[in-house]
Parts: sequence; structure tokens; C-alpha cells
Amino acid sequence: MKFKAFLTCMALIFLAEISALIWFANTSSDNLQDAVEVNDAVQSVQSDWNSIGTHKNVTTLDYTVLDMDGNVLFRTKSGLSKSVNEAVINRDIILDIEAEGKTVGKIIIHSTSSKSLVDNRKKNVSVIVFAAVVQFIMCAVYSVYLDRAVIRPFKKLEGFAESVAGGNLDIPLKMDRGNIFGAFTESFDIMRSELKKARIAEAKANASKKELVAKLSHDIRTPVASIKAASEVGAAIAENEKSRQNYTQIIRQSDRINALVTNLFSATLEELQQLTVEPADMESGKLFEMLASADYFHYAEIPDVPECLIYADKLRLQQVFDNIFANSYKYANTKIDVEILLKDDRLSVKIEDFGGGVPSEEVPILKEKFKRGKNSENIEGAGLGLYISDCFMKEMGGELVIENGRNGLAAEISIRLSGTI
Repeated sequence: MKFKAFLTCMALIFLAEISALIWFANTSSDNLQDAVEVNDAVQSVQSDWNSIGTHKNVTTLDYTVLDMDGNVLFRTKSGLSKSVNEAVINRDIILDIEAEGKTVGKIIIHSTSSKSLVDNRKKNVSVIVFAAVVQFIMCAVYSVYLDRAVIRPFKKLEGFAESVAGGNLDIPLKMDRGNIFGAFTESFDIMRSELKKARIAEAKANASKKELVAKLSHDIRTPVASIKAASEVGAAIAENEKSRQNYTQIIRQSDRINALVTNLFSATLEELQQLTVEPADMESGKLFEMLASADYFHYAEIPDVPECLIYADKLRLQQVFDNIFANSYKYANTKIDVEILLKDDRLSVKIEDFGGGVPSEEVPILKEKFKRGKNSENIEGAGLGLYISDCFMKEMGGELVIENGRNGLAAEISIRLSGTI
């Protein structure tokens, strides 16, 4: 039902009610009697006065005949006025009956004006009640229509807007072209789709940016560490003070570059879980090269690697080795023992220094973000290396275990074998 049609119907019903009320207000409550029949009734009663008991009504009127004492001599039917007082109350017509030149009685002609008034009232009340019922039904039907066509769609739009504001862009908005919000519904859903595309593109861009920062951090820190190590050796064997100062300057700038790179990497750490870790099948022999690359001070003797097929991300695994060796250089600065063994469905790489380890109560926090042991005082670092390494190993389905070994702090890297769950 359209809004204009509804208003038109309601206006017509309202006009019908007003018309009925006006007609009722202008209808006279008096029901005028036919003067000819009144005269006929009076004449017939006067003619039959002396034999009133056998009088016959020759008109269509109802009346009562009284004598001068108020006694009822004749009635056309029961229920009529039996006295002058009742006749006055009922608004009946009261006329004299004359015989032989004198008044001998009264004729009371029944008035139907009261009955007509009651009947008219009933008719008008019936019309008004009927119109009111029709109006109620129309309002009820239109309320249902408004609920389905306006209120419910609006609530859906409201809930959809809250969902979009909350970041849920996966649930489409059902379109119903039958309600007045049909066009808006389609527009809102198009907006949702475009927002979802934009958010996906933004997430990919952010992930690429953070991955680039992480890769650059790794790629820069490793050669810088090598440059610093070579400079330290050069400074130690320099033949004159000028050469020694030059090597010292290189060492200082290397430390500065390393600090800047560390800060850059820390800025992206909060969303590190978005970095791509893509493990794949890899020959275990590549571990030798990776461990040798991480041990740029050559503090360790890398043992032979058992031949097998491992499941890992080469870049991320290299970062894990780099972080563990860097920590050993920084906090222990001793020789390093490396042990590689096959354990069930894992290839275990255990790296242990000879620095005496850390207090047992500090071991559980070493893999937490920004947490460092007491032996780290006055040593540069952010407490991120082991945290990052642990994240990468979990993403590759492996494990990183930090514990106090026989001689110092030990890190065991457990790498999945290919084909294992």
C-alpha cells in the first residue's frame, strides 16, 4: 500500500464520518403526524362515542381514548400512554373529543418521534463505529507495511553500519528492492565491498613494508657486524696511531649503524606476526653454510650435518642462527659448541657458549619481548633477538628452547623434517 493511497482512503473515511455527524445533528427529533389521519381518528372516535367499546380504528395511527375522569376507554394496542401525564412525557398529541356540543373525553395519538430518534442514533453510531473499525484495520495493516518496508530495513542498515564501523567487512547486506531503502541498501553494500578491497590492499602494503624493513635489518646487520669484526682485528694489528684511529672510527660508525637498524626494526616489532614465513622443503646440508655465515667470529666448529630433508624458511632460519650467535658474542664472548642430531621427526641444532649461563629464575623470560638478563647491564640491546627467533620457529612448526647447559647458556633449535606433522 502506497502512502498517497493510504492518506486518500483515510481522508474519505474521515469525510464520511463528518457527514454522518452533520446529518445526525440536523435531523429533527420530531416526527410530524399526518393531519388528515389525525382528523379521521378524531371523527371516528366521536362518531362511535356512545359505542366506544366496539370502536374500530380506521387509520394507521395508534391512539388511546380517555373519558373526562382519565379512564381508558379504548387503545389500539398495549403499551401506549394511559394518561395525559404520560402523553406529555412521550410528546404524544392530545386532542379533545366532543359530543353533543361538549367535551366528553380525550384522544391521545401516539408519537413515534422518540423511536425515530433512537433509530437514527443507532444508525449514526453504527456508521461511525464501522468507519472507526475500518480506520483501525487500515492503520494496523499500514503499520505492518511500515514495519516491513521501513523499520526493519532501517534496523538492518543500522546494524550493518555498526558492523562496518567495527571492522567486519565480510558479511554482505541483503538487498531488497521492494522497500524504500532498496537503493540505499545496494549503495551501502557497494561501499562495504570497496572498503574491504581497500583494507586488503592496505594490509598487503603494510605487510610488504614491514617485511622489507625486517629483511633490510637482517641484510644490513650481518655485513655491518663483519665490518666491525674486521675493523677490530685491523685496529689490534695497526702499525701506527693514525691507522688505529681510522679503524676505531669504522668501529664507532658500525655501532651507530647497528643501533639505527635496531631501532628501525623495533618500530615494526608490534606487528611482526604479519611478516611472511614460508617454510618449504630444504636439504639439511645447507645448514652448514647458514651456521658458518652466522658465526662470523669463527668461535665455533661446525660439525657435519646429518643428511635429511627439513621443512623451514631459509631466510627466517638464518635470522634465528644470526640472533643466537650474536647474543653469544655479546653476552659471553667465549668459544661456542655446536651439536647437530636427528631426534625422531626433528633435526636438533644445539648451540652452547661457555659463559656460565644465567640465573635459573631468568631463563623463562629470555624469550619474552624486551626482557634481558642481569648480565646485560651496560651492553647494548633491546631484548628482541630470542623473542623474534621464537616467533619464527613457531611459524615453521619447530621450537626454540633456551636453558642453562653444562658450560653456559644453550639454545636448542628443533627443525621439522619434511613430511612430518
